[in-house]
Amino acid sequence: MPELAWQKSSYCGNGGNNCVETAVDGENTAIRDSTAPGVRITVGRAAFGSFMTFMKAGDPDRLPD
Repeated sequence: MPELAWQKSSYCGNGGNNCVETAVDGENTAIRDSTAPGVRITVGRAAFGSFMTFMKAGDPDRLPD
């Protein structure tokens, strides 16, 4: 398995030691916590894109219809 190019969230802050990280893995997006880099979840890139669009819309407490 090739090494993934992980990117930290822009909300990570200066310390950078407690962050959400993502990486493109073929047709999927891998997501992990920088404090536990050996554990990750993988979702389809389209699903992750939809999730990010929803979160950026403003109200993460309201689920989409």
